[in-house]
Amino acid sequence: MDLKRWLLALVVLLGLWGPIGAAPANAALPPGNAVKDPTAILRNALPIDAPDLQELQHRLESTSDDLRAKRWSALTTTARRSQTLLSSKREAILKSLPSSDQTQGNALLDRLETQLQEVTAATEVSDRDSFLEARRMALSTIGQLEALLVGDFPFEIPAEYADLPRLLGRATVEIETTQGTVIAVVDGYNAPLTAGAFVDLVQKGFYDGLPFTRAEDFYVLQTGDPKGPETGYIDPKTKAERTVPLEIKVPGEAEPFYNATFEDLGQFTAQPVLPFATLGTLGWAHSDEALNDGSSQFFFFLYEAELTPAGLNLVDGRYSAFGYVVDGFDVLEELGIEDGIVKAKVIEGAENLQAHA
Repeated sequence: MDLKRWLLALVVLLGLWGPIGAAPANAALPPGNAVKDPTAILRNALPIDAPDLQELQHRLESTSDDLRAKRWSALTTTARRSQTLLSSKREAILKSLPSSDQTQGNALLDRLETQLQEVTAATEVSDRDSFLEARRMALSTIGQLEALLVGDFPFEIPAEYADLPRLLGRATVEIETTQGTVIAVVDGYNAPLTAGAFVDLVQKGFYDGLPFTRAEDFYVLQTGDPKGPETGYIDPKTKAERTVPLEIKVPGEAEPFYNATFEDLGQFTAQPVLPFATLGTLGWAHSDEALNDGSSQFFFFLYEAELTPAGLNLVDGRYSAFGYVVDGFDVLEELGIEDGIVKAKVIEGAENLQAHA
């Protein structure tokens, strides 16, 4: 580690990071043992109960350690067992899908069988690149099957937030910047009000032409501060700033917590469903004075694995994560304070946005 990174790591350990938003609490980087693949986080965050598919998913995801250690025999064993598992559970998986989706599900299962054969073939010849591509494609297909299992929206949003937009599902957003384009998936299943506010502002063109107002290496890249004296979005109907509550969902809980940090809840070791654990996590900014005054400003979390002190995660449980960059990481790493958003648009999932309850 060079001197700059060593000094930055020391700053993290001393808790001297600057604020996210107007003047929010200090934040450190998330634990080093967190799941870092945004697509895996999004698969795990789906509100479904699909033990057979999820077992197959987790088997494939768990092969990373064996791959790094070049334990090809173990990889071949896992790949073959995954094929056997799919063969034995295929009918049960198909029957678990809604009847209207079973034709599509059957085609996806056919595709998955072929992809698992390709995974196994790659392990048998110790072809790392072919293995990674085949595994990526197989996991993508599993994700599509799991998405078919999502039923009605899983919980009621509190009536006190009835006037706020909400995203009842997921949306994909293309963000064109001065350095290139990034693609992000926004998750309304676990942060419907935060994701809804963001997608609503994207649809309104609010972020188009806005600069990045804060850029710190290995920490955050923030934008969403409108031109002029305002610090957030002014609702043209009420002439007042629209604010969004702090919204965090914890595994095992039926719905998100609102306007309460993990410290407030006494959940000091909790891990949110949407953790700040990967480069390009989307976070909603709020001030240090209040948890419910976030309005339009958001940040990309610039995860840096070398500077991840285990057990010093002060971002999870203090800010709402609401999505992840899934493409354009090279662009994200080039962005700085001199850059900005050219245009943002929803390219998938716009139908999941509702203006209010």
